[in-house]
Formats: sequence, structure tokens, C-alpha cells
Amino acid sequence: QWIVGNGHSTDLWQNCSTSSSGNVHHCYSSSANEWLQSVQATMILSIIFSVLSLFLFFCQLFTLTKGGRFYITGVFQILAGLCVMSAASIYTVRHPEWHLNSDYSYGFAYILAWVAFPLALLSGVIYVILRKRE
Repeated sequence: QWIVGNGHSTDLWQNCSTSSSGNVHHCYSSSANEWLQSVQATMILSIIFSVLSLFLFFCQLFTLTKGGRFYITGVFQILAGLCVMSAASIYTVRHPEWHLNSDYSYGFAYILAWVAFPLALLSGVIYVILRKRE
């Protein structure tokens, strides 16, 4: 949930209305705004870059020579962090035009995206600094 409040919860793909007991009554697709599609695309790209980074780390772990650095892994992890940052930034700037009422708060997924951004950048920098030992 990126936005919650007043009996509604919204993520990047669905808007749902809930009752006071917490049961979901009705869910419908999010709007087809270009900015929302760009947020969806950059979040998907961040997942792809993170998985590639993990895969490349294991490949480099076995093929890298002693003393080599994990540059490729770090670059992909930094790209993942930048994608998360751009998606969360676009969402922060553009969501008021999508939700006109002000009776809302940010949900856990939105906060998690902002927490994931510096962690992904930090892990990317650590990968670039990291050297392979015996």
C-alpha cells in the first residue's frame, strides 16, 4: 500500500476500498496516467537490476581473480537504487493530482521504497569497494 486512509488503500496497480472491519469490498485497476506507468516501470526495472546484481555477484564470486573488484555487480545495484529513487520521487510529486482529498497517509510500501533507496546505493558502493580474497 502506497497510500492508505479513509477506507481506501492504493498501491501501484490497484485501488481498494475497505470496510471498518478491514474486509476488502471493491478493488479496481489504478489509473492509466503516464506518470503512474513510469513509476511502475522504474520499480520493475529496480527489481530486474537487483536480481541481475545478485546473479552477477555469484558469477563474479567464482570467476573473478584474486584482488579483483565487483564493479559490474556494484553498478547494477546502484542502478537499482536510482530506479527506486526516481519511482518514489515521481510518485511523491504527482500523487496529489491522483488523490485530491487530503485524508490519507503514506503506506508501508511507500516508506519501504524510500528505505530501500539508500540501502541499495550503499550496497552498490560496498560492492564496488569490495575486493575478492582467497
